[in-house]
Amino acid sequence: MPARSLQVPRPHIPVPVTLPPGDRHPGRTRSDPWVLAGALFAAYTVVSVGRYRHLAGLSWDLGIFEQVVRAYAHLRAPVADLKGPGFVILGDHFSPVTALLAPLYRLFPSPVTLLVAQAALFALSAVPVTRAAVRLLGRRGGLALGLAYGLSWGIQRAVDFDFHEICFAVPLIAFSLEALLARRPRAALWWALPLVLVKEDLGLTLAAIALVVAWRERDASARTVRYALGVAVFGVAASVLVLTVVVPSFNTTGGYDYWTKVSDAGSPFDGLATKLRTLAWLLVPTTGLLALRSPLLLVALPTLGWRFLSGDEHYWGTDWHYSAVLMPVVLLALADALPAVRRSTRAWLRSYAVHLPAAAVAAALALTTSLPLGQLTGAEIYRKPAAVSDVERLLAQIPDDATVEANIGPISRLTSRCRVFWLGDTQGVTPRYIALENVDGEYRDPVGYARQLHPRAEYGIAGEAAGYVLLQRRTTATGG
Repeated sequence: MPARSLQVPRPHIPVPVTLPPGDRHPGRTRSDPWVLAGALFAAYTVVSVGRYRHLAGLSWDLGIFEQVVRAYAHLRAPVADLKGPGFVILGDHFSPVTALLAPLYRLFPSPVTLLVAQAALFALSAVPVTRAAVRLLGRRGGLALGLAYGLSWGIQRAVDFDFHEICFAVPLIAFSLEALLARRPRAALWWALPLVLVKEDLGLTLAAIALVVAWRERDASARTVRYALGVAVFGVAASVLVLTVVVPSFNTTGGYDYWTKVSDAGSPFDGLATKLRTLAWLLVPTTGLLALRSPLLLVALPTLGWRFLSGDEHYWGTDWHYSAVLMPVVLLALADALPAVRRSTRAWLRSYAVHLPAAAVAAALALTTSLPLGQLTGAEIYRKPAAVSDVERLLAQIPDDATVEANIGPISRLTSRCRVFWLGDTQGVTPRYIALENVDGEYRDPVGYARQLHPRAEYGIAGEAAGYVLLQRRTTATGG
């Protein structure tokens, strides 16, 4: 019988890990995303609070959300009188996530609290974006994409737009996609699940993330695929339930007010030039078109779908806050696509991929000169105009808890301490005061205009300052 040969096991020699160029300091790499987020938080806060200090609000949203958060902070139903006396905001948009700001607002009852919280949430989203990019591209390329994300036009527009609930969605999407790229599919699903509490349409975004997870895990884990498909079904069902049952149950008309934006829409080709321009802004300066190579880009389709199918032109373009939720999607789609492109057999494509992160930062910096963060280089944003102080002294004449009817300008100075209604929509309530921003002279006869609004009451001018007019009710009227 032949002797059995003896096999001596080879000693295990650990293979040294070679870090990409510029990644020789892992500790520094771990802290880089947080340092970047801190810098972005400071920049966002200066711009956002600076707009508030200049009385330059763009809409009534800051006032609406302050009324809602103020109600939550005092354990009351989330009523937003600016949408109509006694209107519960869950009948407009389903955003119970804003209740998370209640404890902070209780400590610091001011609209500035909402603006600072929003700046913090947007800045926080840069952490997972940068971390994922560093993991895939190395420190230098990852930091470049992180900075390009923090300076992206969609985030800057949102920072400049007072306050909106989507500030919660942006970091949730970013953390979810970071986990997906790190091959942690269940973490990706858990991060995305709370999107259904941010806004009614984001259940579809949850479904899109879940489908991408299922696609990525199709050869790795059948159980994870089943979980992901279940989450996708849940996301769609949640949106349908909220749109058809939850919101109508709180709405005074028993419906969802925004259906008309779709039902009254014309052809999908209406505004085609504007829609194509928005797509170009999303894909060209931000990702150099390479994001198209990643399935993560599918996560952007639900948001782009409802925006482009709507008949409201405001949704089609690049203004306001509507593109903020798309920024982590396109930047992380780019980070996902670049490693494969850098291994391309075509030299020009490899070179393009290597230089693209630096080009994305250069484009973001160049665009910033005409975007909100460009104000940081001027002195004006750091100063509070004397005219604003005059207006604040005028509005300070209004006692706490008074009823006030106002347009955009005065709202944010009153919602923290008064019951404020939108101008012309008090629905039978006769307010004690009417506060008008009249800088452009639209209301040539403020007293006469007040009489049109409330024929059974008499108002007189209580004061004027820097184009603002304050009227006070002189006689008692029913409904006041």
